[in-house]
Amino acid sequence: MATGDFSKGTDTAPPLAIDARGLVKRFDAATAVDGVDLAIPTGAIYGILGPNGAGKTTTLRMLLGIIDPDEGERRVLGARNPQDVARFIGYLPEERGLYPAMKAYDAIAFMGALRGLPLPQGRERARELLESHGLGHAVDRQIRQLSKGMAQTVQLLGTLVHEPKLVVLDEPFSGLDAINQGKLEDLIRGLADKGTTVIFSTHVIAHAERLCEGIAIIAGGKVPFAGRVDEARDRIPAQVRLETRRREGGWLAALPGDARRMGDFWTFALPESGVEPLLKALIEGEAGILSLSIERAGLHDAFVAIAGEAAAKDMVAGEPGEPA
Repeated sequence: MATGDFSKGTDTAPPLAIDARGLVKRFDAATAVDGVDLAIPTGAIYGILGPNGAGKTTTLRMLLGIIDPDEGERRVLGARNPQDVARFIGYLPEERGLYPAMKAYDAIAFMGALRGLPLPQGRERARELLESHGLGHAVDRQIRQLSKGMAQTVQLLGTLVHEPKLVVLDEPFSGLDAINQGKLEDLIRGLADKGTTVIFSTHVIAHAERLCEGIAIIAGGKVPFAGRVDEARDRIPAQVRLETRRREGGWLAALPGDARRMGDFWTFALPESGVEPLLKALIEGEAGILSLSIERAGLHDAFVAIAGEAAAKDMVAGEPGEPA
């Protein structure tokens, strides 16, 4: 299984935050994860894409050392045992949960303390984080007094309060409205700008397309693709859309064999030779070019090509009302 080459355009490959090979996890007779390979560079924003039940959460839990694989090996921040570097990791599980009676700043400090941050320092940072994320008014409020979105933000800040080198977010956009989804995307970009590695699982492809340089697609516990987003999109040839003034003429012979007329337009896959020879033939044949555009496949189309229609439909069905 190819794990993806992130060193394109550089002399040396960046160091890996995650290096996992052949991870397998079984629960009774069911195989939840079957031979997953991942190579995630330090400082990357990396998406784990797949429908609910595909094996995303199980994979993340193996990487974090919450559960051990039945087969395979993993290195996390250079350590064979993820628990040895737990203080450098921030983890937001899919199952959200905070103590309802705890005040917001104490909840954040408590989560930091679980990762080795002294409570007084955690409380100080918690107040700073709440202020900087627009929740200064909620510092002393109990969790039960917060809206769902505010409580999710508090838990996210608790994941970050100890300033981890690696942040793992399991379905972090689930349940957030569009405004808070946008804020979370900005926060993830900000972490990466500071050199933090961010890994998040999602069944909403749009988030990965906007944020990620690299992705792994998981379907049925397997990873049919892991690598750069542009490599995934290149699985589908770019499409040419051409409109001409003339409808007939010798220039038609220059069009590829897969060219189809769609009303006033021709559409076809971009030839391997590129668009320049085609343009030359169209001009010499006096086709009268009115418009010509080259459209690359989106990540959703690439996902369908790699994982199949059924997996793509499951992605859309995973959370009603969210764009795929």
